[in-house]
Amino acid sequence: MTPRPLAMFAACLFALAFASSSFAQSPPPAPAEDDAELKTTVDDPSLQQLEAIVVGGRQPGPGLWKVSRGDHTMWILGMLTPLPKRMDWDTTAVERRVAESQELLLPPGMRMDADVGFFKGLFLLPSMLKARKNPDGKTLRELVTAEQYARWSVLKQRYIGGDDGVEEWRPLFAALELYGKAISRSGLRQDGIVEETVTKIARRNDVKTTDPELVIKIENPKALLKEFQRETLDDTACFERTLTRIEVDLGVMAQRANAWAQGNTEGLRDLQARNTQWSACNAAMTGNAVARKIGMHDIEARVRQRWFEAAESALSRNKTTFALLPVSQLLAPDGYLSLLAAKGYMIEEP
Repeated sequence: MTPRPLAMFAACLFALAFASSSFAQSPPPAPAEDDAELKTTVDDPSLQQLEAIVVGGRQPGPGLWKVSRGDHTMWILGMLTPLPKRMDWDTTAVERRVAESQELLLPPGMRMDADVGFFKGLFLLPSMLKARKNPDGKTLRELVTAEQYARWSVLKQRYIGGDDGVEEWRPLFAALELYGKAISRSGLRQDGIVEETVTKIARRNDVKTTDPELVIKIENPKALLKEFQRETLDDTACFERTLTRIEVDLGVMAQRANAWAQGNTEGLRDLQARNTQWSACNAAMTGNAVARKIGMHDIEARVRQRWFEAAESALSRNKTTFALLPVSQLLAPDGYLSLLAAKGYMIEEP
């Protein structure tokens, strides 16, 4: 869901050495968004960067979805990424609902547990950095089309600058680096501020926190990294879609972030992200031999099942539960919320 779904097995891969240390963190969940082909609206990417105004200051955030059966209720806060960088989120309503709850259910996600300590992780760091690079020593210019490289060059100059080290990276990693820089330069942030804030509120009010994340055990992270270094990824679709997303969707992302901050549910619905790069990037990272070896081929279904088991358990034993889910899963016709409705739970929107 960070954005935790699953979104990037890549993030997990680089966190392998630190998975049991203070650096451990879950990857973002894979957004449940339409996979329709992205299309540019103008030929020159430089003409598409109209600056969007991102809200700042005190903002209420979104209302809460209500899931209930009998007198048992689950309040759900929709998570979104990116969000306005300078927003001061007014959590008054969230604090009240969390305080009256018996349990906080964190969003679906997964992490890799390499069972290594901090210092052993440091020794693996060179291998992790090397894994970003193409196994045959080729550069981006040699791996993508001339048209893609021309677009990349324009965007790289704008958002990354003169750092040419990224030219040696695999297309997927180069694209994600560019995406992160573009988001930051647009007045937005990708960190997990929502989950972090709500978790602190729960701790302050002595509310039990349940993390339904799926844990994948890695027995030999060093060998896995070496194997991945030799692996060729089918990641040009991820590269292409990420370029297009940056070229045409930054303004919409800012509007979506504003809608979340201002509590505009209809705006979130109207601006639902349907054309993203995430499915293509996830496919590149979960479809290779290394990912299949450690059981990543059906990861989304397993993560979804883990969260539903935790959610139904919490709903059955608690009078009130507070939960976090990506906004996409609340609004999508086939999202998590629709599946709860299909099981007979009453759903009320904000």
